[in-house]
Amino acid sequence: MLQLRKLTKTYKTGDQALKAIDLDVPKGQVLALIGPSGAGKSTMIRCINRLVEPTSGEALLDGVDLAKLGASALRKARREMGMIFQEYALVERLTVMENVLSGRLGYVGFWRSFLRRYPQSDVDEAFRLLDRVGLLHMADKRADELSGGQRQRVGICRALIQNPKLLLVDEPTASLDPKTSRQIMRLITELCRERDLAAIINIHDVALAQMFVPRVVGLRFGEIVYDGLPTGLTPDKLTEIYGEEDWEATIEKVDGEDEIEAAE
Repeated sequence: MLQLRKLTKTYKTGDQALKAIDLDVPKGQVLALIGPSGAGKSTMIRCINRLVEPTSGEALLDGVDLAKLGASALRKARREMGMIFQEYALVERLTVMENVLSGRLGYVGFWRSFLRRYPQSDVDEAFRLLDRVGLLHMADKRADELSGGQRQRVGICRALIQNPKLLLVDEPTASLDPKTSRQIMRLITELCRERDLAAIINIHDVALAQMFVPRVVGLRFGEIVYDGLPTGLTPDKLTEIYGEEDWEATIEKVDGEDEIEAAE
């Protein structure tokens, strides 16, 4: 479904954030991007939907090269790529419902969006999504009244109401406490399974990636240095991705978290 071919991003300074990345993500597969800060994880996600312009290479979504699309065609293609942000990117003064419905802006005309007059089918779907993530009772609350975990749930609903083929998720748990982080990762992966939806999740927490995601891709200095099962992240492999550290402690943490997860 998604194919990256020699995807490269070089900044004007000459720094290469991505170095000829080759990656295939089939329909329905969820993968985690891990790696140290500056490895190119956010850049990869943003090159796919062209919030950052790639320098060269291809990003093919169902055979369409996103890197070559003009402005109008790109707007339409972005409907098929839901984006979930670390800092939520909600409009604070709008209600939860209005923020969710903003995910339909690419489908309705200018005046309907300006006047916030959405089709009833969109409103009904927004209610269904809010019910699914446990926020139906907060539909009329302003976004600035919500906790971090609640804001992230609204962001998930806003992405899903686009009815995308692909979710691009940029550090969804970075601002959340450990329990809420597990809840959000569980929710994202469950929703992807329910909708047969592919997702790329940029995440710093190796333990969370190992707990919830069936495929892990490790980046270092803009290159893929690992692509495989979470169980393959041995201390040696984590050292190759991140550098020297006591990775046995991380692996023990994952084992302990798995026991908690089974008990919940």
